[in-house]
Amino acid sequence: MSDSASTAQRRLSQVKECLAASASAATTIPFDPNCTSFPTRKEIPQIARAPPGAAWVWGTDDNIGRLNLLTPTRVKAAASEIQTGEIICLNLPLHLPETPAFGREPFQHTIKTVIENYVYDDLYSMNTQSGSQWDGFRHFAHVASGGTFYNDTHGKDIVGERANHKCSIHHWAQHGIAGRGVLLDYRSYATKKGIAYDPYDTYSISWEELYRCGKDQGIDIRPEAQGGHIKIGDLLFIRSGFIEAYNSKPSDERASLALRGHQGGSDPIQRWAGIAQGDRMLDWLHDCYFAAVAGDAPTFEAWPTQEGKIQSTFVVD
Repeated sequence: MSDSASTAQRRLSQVKECLAASASAATTIPFDPNCTSFPTRKEIPQIARAPPGAAWVWGTDDNIGRLNLLTPTRVKAAASEIQTGEIICLNLPLHLPETPAFGREPFQHTIKTVIENYVYDDLYSMNTQSGSQWDGFRHFAHVASGGTFYNDTHGKDIVGERANHKCSIHHWAQHGIAGRGVLLDYRSYATKKGIAYDPYDTYSISWEELYRCGKDQGIDIRPEAQGGHIKIGDLLFIRSGFIEAYNSKPSDERASLALRGHQGGSDPIQRWAGIAQGDRMLDWLHDCYFAAVAGDAPTFEAWPTQEGKIQSTFVVD
């Protein structure tokens, strides 16, 4: 009798463990952000009306994508890792770069006198793409699908008589962005290892190079599910050295380089260092389940694209 009870109890425990494991794994779309296990890029099914490879997995009415992963549990866990409490601003001053890349309008600041000697207002005119910014879901469409933005958003949702707030970046602001940041300082690593490149020229930072950079910093950049240190919902930052190069050049040279063309056939054309394109990089970015990614250069990826695909369209679509 005792043996039978023990066996039954053991089986019950095994069933509970299986149910718990099932509950923590995202297997049905829309995914539950609180899950602790998510499918790899290769395991994501093709979603109706979505371009091939799109990860529209948070529901048809979703506006924030992987920011869903910044759950209270993950934010609280990230806060527990704070050691010094130092505050670091990640934004450039609003007027920098003085000459924005890709033909963007420069920042303008004027002071309005309301009551002389007593009251003054600040007036700003800016293109949000001119300096530090997040690329929202309505910024760059998936080109091959004829102009499809995240979660089946289209140009008619952005401008015109039927314009609405679908996937507008204000949804990000309302949700907020707070979590555990992972900085890969590739520029310092490259300098240390004697790897020479110009951030103002096309240079592709491969996954292998980022892996070695991470190892040099004591970070295994593979996701935890594969034995690495990257946690679901982490915020990725890659320093490629643009700001360092920008500050080393005279103003006229910076302006000349920023004014290079960006349309087909332009000569010279915009060139920037950034992450490499290709499936290996896409698999990594997807399978780590970063909540967001950012860099210090005008483009997050190497520019112009070296493999016939624009990585950014996969990140924001």
